[in-house]
Amino acid sequence: MERFIERLLFASRWILAPIYLGMSLMLIALAVKFFQEIWHVMAHLWTLSEADLILASLALVDLALVASLVVMVMFAGFENFVAKMDIAEDAKKLGWLGKLDASTLKLKVAISIVAISSIHLLSAFMNLGHISGEKLTWYVVIHLTFVVSALLMGLLDRLVFASHREH
Repeated sequence: MERFIERLLFASRWILAPIYLGMSLMLIALAVKFFQEIWHVMAHLWTLSEADLILASLALVDLALVASLVVMVMFAGFENFVAKMDIAEDAKKLGWLGKLDASTLKLKVAISIVAISSIHLLSAFMNLGHISGEKLTWYVVIHLTFVVSALLMGLLDRLVFASHREH
């Protein structure tokens, strides 16, 4: 009976596979939104101010960062929690594939969130005329919360898990 339960629990990891596959649908949605934004910028290029063009560029960078984060979580999560990918030839192109453990993935996600938050904060500063001081203060507080959280996660990882990693 114990062996059956162990096998069942081990096999249940495959429940994650459709979740990671579903993330590829989010990647498609991000790509569609990315190209909608480019289309919008190109359609209004001659009437856009420099500030609006910079804001649009930041929105595109933001979408690219989020899409990259989705790819990283998709691949690393599948490799860490479901099964190794049998893509030896393609894996050479992605040097990080197979090297991200769950702890490193969490740190990369936290750092990506800080980067995305930074872009939103920069966007808010570029758009000061349309944002209240109180709202801007909250943006800064939230961003600093992300920064401190990422720093603390990195520090904890270094303190607790450093001895378990290969150097």
